[in-house]
Amino acid sequence: MENLLTAQSHIALNTPNNKTINIGNDQPFVLFGGMNVLESKELAFEIAEQYVEICERLGIGYVFKASFDKANRSSLHSYRGPGLAQGIDWLGQIKEKFQVPIITDVHEPHQAAPVAEVADIIQLPAFCHVRRTWFMRWQRQTRLLISKRHSFWRRMRCDILSISV
Repeated sequence: MENLLTAQSHIALNTPNNKTINIGNDQPFVLFGGMNVLESKELAFEIAEQYVEICERLGIGYVFKASFDKANRSSLHSYRGPGLAQGIDWLGQIKEKFQVPIITDVHEPHQAAPVAEVADIIQLPAFCHVRRTWFMRWQRQTRLLISKRHSFWRRMRCDILSISV
């Protein structure tokens, strides 16, 4: 795949406040951090604020990471998140208030376009790789796609695809 970044390459991710975060093996450390799933707007804001403060103090790049829907829960009764519309709204507010890039994941093709309006990076869960048509649709929707490919008998692999829209 021609857009696959190699170990020697990197991408330049522009932040909302026009700074650039360079991501790559030959670049300074960048922290992708946040919460597993968006539990509440207030908690998400508290967590983002703490990460931003610490990363600024340490002089490292930061990307806020959280899921609006954890579709791969082991129980049907587990909390999955606020859902697409509310989750995108909260992530957009975090991006605007804290001036940080956003990474989140998508599980269905219809989520790609609205998520790409807010997210700077979209992550595909490993189970989505079995759906090649979904994968190709997501590629057309975003600037940067992180794809977790899982081979059940080998180690997990994560590919970073730089996508131009």
